[in-house]
Amino acid sequence: KRRKRRRRRGGAKFLERETKMGTIQRFLAIPLLSQSHSFLAPPIKPLHSSLHLSPSNLKLRSISCASPTVSTTMAGIKVHGVPMSTATMRVLAALYEKGLDFELIPVDMKAGAHKQEPFLSLNPFGQIPALEDGDLKLFESRAITEYIAEEYSEKGEKLVCPGCKKVKATTKVWLQVEGQQFDPIASKIAFERVFKGMFGMTTDPAAVEELEGKLVKVLDIYEARLAKSDYLACDCFTLADLHHLPAIHYLMGTDSKKLFESRTKVHEWVKKITARPAWAKVVDLQKKQ
Repeated sequence: KRRKRRRRRGGAKFLERETKMGTIQRFLAIPLLSQSHSFLAPPIKPLHSSLHLSPSNLKLRSISCASPTVSTTMAGIKVHGVPMSTATMRVLAALYEKGLDFELIPVDMKAGAHKQEPFLSLNPFGQIPALEDGDLKLFESRAITEYIAEEYSEKGEKLVCPGCKKVKATTKVWLQVEGQQFDPIASKIAFERVFKGMFGMTTDPAAVEELEGKLVKVLDIYEARLAKSDYLACDCFTLADLHHLPAIHYLMGTDSKKLFESRTKVHEWVKKITARPAWAKVVDLQKKQ
């Protein structure tokens, strides 16, 4: 009987752990690192205090995904997501850059609202964020920001280089670089250094070291590129820069900030893009949650 009770307790703990891991994975929209990594080493300091993040304010409230709790005003544009999510932050930054009114509708991911209707009617893949603009429904954060930049081109910051076809082509290249080269690594470091601590998990120093080794190679290329232009695509701020902000925001609150600060041009670029008023509004909204 004792063995049976122990097995039942062990099974319950395993299920609870797997459920938590799945929730974190869906929240961050990144693949979790292999569970074969050792978690015996002491955790790395998870987050700089200036970000005002803690396990208490990370908890996703039990609110229907159809019930708004944050609203800049009752507007035609609706964003379904949570401001702690890097993908949601990316969309919010674009909206603030354009000076657009929007309604932020929280999605209770802890309760699995993103895997149920009505959210699945917005994104059948069950991932945040999703955007509604009138009768238009979009998902995938980078596609949403490109829509915002094009549809509201006459408002706020341009977010695209108003140059020739060659300049536009270069912008597309650096949009792809962010999505394919930078973010997959940076998001995993943020998961290790920031989100694991928030969810009561232990950072894996070996994984962090390996990932940082990959990120420095990317940042060396950025350093060379930024020696030729003020921003990644050209001499003006574009979506290619904006898309980096969420991951950089988290990493600059950890020891990984040294990777950016040790490269002069990259550090100058980080300071410029993180100091933008629109980004300050995203961070402020996040603190209020």
